[in-house]
Amino acid sequence: MESSQAFKVVKGLLAEWGACSRTVLLDNYPETLSYGNNTIAVGLHKDIAILDVITGSQTAVLSEHTDWVVSLAFSPDGTSLVSGSGDKTVKLWDMQTGGVVKTFYGHTSWVLSVFISPDCTRIASGSSDGVICLWNIPTGECKHVVNLQGAVHHICFSTIDPGHLVFISSSKVQQWDISGQKPGPAYDGSYIAFSSGHKQFALCSGDTITVQNSDSKAIVAEFHVPGGYTQCCCFSPDDRLLAAADGEVAYVWDIASSNPHLIETFIGHTKDIISIVFSSSCLISTSYDQSVKFWQIGTLSTGQGAINPKYTPPTSASIESLSLQTGEGIAISSDLAGLVKTWDILTGLHKASFQTPAEGKVWRDAQLIDGRLIFVWSKDDKIHIWDTGKSKLLYTLDASGSGGLRISGDGTKLFCLNNGLIQVWDMWTWKLVGEVKLEGDEPFLDSFCPSGSKIWVRFKDLSTQGWDFGTSDSPPIPLSKTFTERPHLDLIGGPLWQTSSPSWIKDRVTGKKVFQLSGGYVKFREVQWDGQYLVAGYKSGEVIILNFNHLGSQ
Repeated sequence: MESSQAFKVVKGLLAEWGACSRTVLLDNYPETLSYGNNTIAVGLHKDIAILDVITGSQTAVLSEHTDWVVSLAFSPDGTSLVSGSGDKTVKLWDMQTGGVVKTFYGHTSWVLSVFISPDCTRIASGSSDGVICLWNIPTGECKHVVNLQGAVHHICFSTIDPGHLVFISSSKVQQWDISGQKPGPAYDGSYIAFSSGHKQFALCSGDTITVQNSDSKAIVAEFHVPGGYTQCCCFSPDDRLLAAADGEVAYVWDIASSNPHLIETFIGHTKDIISIVFSSSCLISTSYDQSVKFWQIGTLSTGQGAINPKYTPPTSASIESLSLQTGEGIAISSDLAGLVKTWDILTGLHKASFQTPAEGKVWRDAQLIDGRLIFVWSKDDKIHIWDTGKSKLLYTLDASGSGGLRISGDGTKLFCLNNGLIQVWDMWTWKLVGEVKLEGDEPFLDSFCPSGSKIWVRFKDLSTQGWDFGTSDSPPIPLSKTFTERPHLDLIGGPLWQTSSPSWIKDRVTGKKVFQLSGGYVKFREVQWDGQYLVAGYKSGEVIILNFNHLGSQ
C-alpha cells in the first residue's frame, strides 16, 4: 500500500449470531495480535501497527524489524511490548515513546513466541531453531537456554509458579523448571491459555477444549468445536468466559455457571482467524482476511446456549447492493435475504432494517426520497418498486433491469440496463422518458453515483460513457469522456471483473494507489461511491464506508 491516509470506518451486523461493532482493515496480512492497557498491537510484515481499542484508529507504527513480525506480547502493566521476528531478534519497546529499549540477539531462526514475566524483569522467547531463551531485561543477557527437538510455537510464564515456563513444541504442552533446569508435567495439545486469576487453564487439542483447575488438574468444562480444530483460545479478564477460534468462526462459552455452555457464535471473517484476545469490553480477533474485528458479547445473544456442537450456525446474508446519500448522511445496503439496512455515514452505526421480498441474486437499488425509503428490484422481466417503511408494493413495471438498476441521484428517475440498452423511467408517473443504445462489449453501470440525473456506464475494455437525462423533453446529453465530470479517484482491479483479487482506489492524477479493498466482496460492480465516500459490501454481511474527502476529490 502506497498511502494509508484514507480514513476508514467499517461497520458490521451479524444478525442473531453475535454482533461485530467495528472492523478495522489492515494494510498487510497480520501474523499476530496482542492486547494491553486499551492498546492493540498487530504484526504486519516488518511493522507493528498500534491501534486504540476504543476507536480502532491507528495511533502508531513501530518499524525496526527487518523481517516478518510473528510474535508479540505486552507487559502486565501495558507500558512495554516485546516482539519476535523472522530476523531472529527479540525487541523490547517503550509504549510511551514508541522506541526500542533493547534488542536481544541469540536465536538462529524465526522467533515464534515471546512473553514478559509478571515482574517485568525477564523475557522468554521460543524459536523455530528449537531453542528457548530466558533474557534478563536490565542487562540484556541470556540467563538460560533450553534446547528442544522441535520448534517452539507458544511460550509463557506459569501463572501458578513464575519459576516455571510453559511452552508448546511437537504438539506437546510442556512445563519447565527454570531454576532446576528440568522438565515438568506434559500434556497433549496445540495451545494453552491461563485465566487471569491463575486458577484455571484451557488446553486445545483438535476439536476439544478442556478447562482444568490449575492446582488439582480437575476438569471444569469440556467443549467441542464443529470445525474440528481449535487454533487458539483465551479467558476474559473476569475469568467468566472462554473464547476460541475455529477456522473463520469464534465461539464464546460461559464457564462460570454450574452448567458451562456456549453463549456466542461470531461469524464474519472470510479467512482463518489467527489470534483472539479479550479487552475489558469485547472480544478482538484478527484474520488472514486483513482485518481486526471487535465483537460485542451479549448484545445480540439468541439465548441458545446449549447448541448442538455438530450444528454450524448460518452465515449472514451477502451484501448484494449499496447506495450512498451523502446529503442525508446515510448509506443503504441490501442483502441476499432481502434485508435493507441504513447506516450512518459519519459514525458507521447501523440505523434501521427493513425486510423486503427481494431474496436471491437480483439487481436492486434503494434511496431515501422525500422521507420514504424506496427499494427497487428486477425479477421475471419485471421491476418492482417497494415502500420499505410501509412494507408495501407501490408499482410493477413491465421492464427488465437484468443488466443493472439505479435510482438517479435526485430521486426522480430509474435507470435500467438490459441487453446493451439503457431505459429511463420516471419514478412517480412510471413512464418511459428516455433510451440509449450502448455501443461496446459487456456494459455495466459505473460505481460512481453523482447527484442529479446523470449516469455512467463502463465496458469490458474499461472505456466509459455517460449521459445526463435531466431534461425529459429532449434527448439525453452525452457527458465528457475525459472524466472531468467525475472524481479523479478511480477503482482498478478485482471489483470490475468479479474475481477474488483485491481492488485498489487509484488517483488518476498522480497514478498512485491510495487504498486497497481486500476481502470477500459479493458483487464487485455494486461498489458505490460519490466522489467523497465509498461504500462496499462483504459476503459476511458487513459494510465498509471510506472517506476520501481529504485527498481532494472533486
